[in-house]
Amino acid sequence: INDSESHPSSSHQTLKGTSKWATSLENLLEDPEGVKRFREFLKKEFSEENVLFWLACEEFKKTQGKKQMQEKAKDIYMTFLSSKASSQVNVEGQSRLNETILETPHPLMFQKLQDQIFNLMKYDSYSRFLKSDIFLNQKKSEEQEENSPEAQTAAKRASRIYNT
Repeated sequence: INDSESHPSSSHQTLKGTSKWATSLENLLEDPEGVKRFREFLKKEFSEENVLFWLACEEFKKTQGKKQMQEKAKDIYMTFLSSKASSQVNVEGQSRLNETILETPHPLMFQKLQDQIFNLMKYDSYSRFLKSDIFLNQKKSEEQEENSPEAQTAAKRASRIYNT
C-alpha cells in the first residue's frame, strides 16, 4: 500500500533517529542530527568533504538569482573542485570543469558530480557508518531513552486513553 507520493504507508513513516538513518542514506541526510553524526564519522575517516560538497550542492539548487548563483557556484568550485581546493572531492570529470562554466550557472550544474559523491558515500562510507561507534552509541542512547520509566509511563497513559 502506497500513499499518493508512492511512499510505503507502513511503520517506516514513524521511524525516528537511528532507526530511520539505518533504512537509507537519503533518510540520514534528511535529518540534521543524522548529518551531524555522519559528518563526525567522515571527519574521522578524512572524507568529511564528501558530505560537505553534497550539502553545498543541495543548498545551491535552491539559490535564486544569477548573481547569487554565480557566487555560490564559484564558492563550491573553489572549495571542492578546483585543483587548489581546500576540501577537494575526488570525482570523475572534475578536470573538464573549469571556471568558465561559473559564468552561466544553473541549479543542476553540479548534479553529475553530486551524484558521484552520493554513490561514493552510499556504497562506501554509509555502510561503515552503520557499524561505527558513533552510530551504535547514538542508537544505544535512543534505546535507553525509549525504555526509560518516563517514556513507558507516557506510553501506558496513551494506551489507556485509546483502549477505553
